[in-house]
Amino acid sequence: MTADRGRGSDLAREALRAAREASAERAAKRTAEMQGRKPVKARGRRRRWSGPGPDDRDPQPFGRLVSRVALDRGWSPRLTDATVLGRWHQLVGADIADHCTPLSLRDGELVLQAESTAWATQLRTLQRQLLGRLAGAVGRDVVRRIRVVGPSGPSWRHGPRHVRGRGPRDTYG
Repeated sequence: MTADRGRGSDLAREALRAAREASAERAAKRTAEMQGRKPVKARGRRRRWSGPGPDDRDPQPFGRLVSRVALDRGWSPRLTDATVLGRWHQLVGADIADHCTPLSLRDGELVLQAESTAWATQLRTLQRQLLGRLAGAVGRDVVRRIRVVGPSGPSWRHGPRHVRGRGPRDTYG
């Protein structure tokens, strides 16, 4: 039995010696590789990590990135105009939005087309309330004036030239 212990300890010594030789070979190989390269100098400044606070390198919400790009490229006024026209039903409510359509928004003037002359008159009386709602929702200087136009009938004019008279009705009879 004592011979068995000697063999076990001899095996352990042999395994330890082999591991040391392998480690020494790897270290010699590394130093030989490093001698071929230039030594890397340590920079005086340490790398800064973002830490627990938000940083520009952290992932950003998509909406924030889009708004930053819009500001950088000068698209913000157009986007706010598009917001007014695109969210018209939410901004003014279903009652008003069902009876009028926003046509354009240029230089702070919103042009609305009413479905009837009665609604055009009603919208002209509600003009101050609409301006207040829009200013609260999209900003104070986005919509400064509202111009209401009534419904438009069919036009018989086609092209740049026009002859005065009754138009196509005088050939009916």
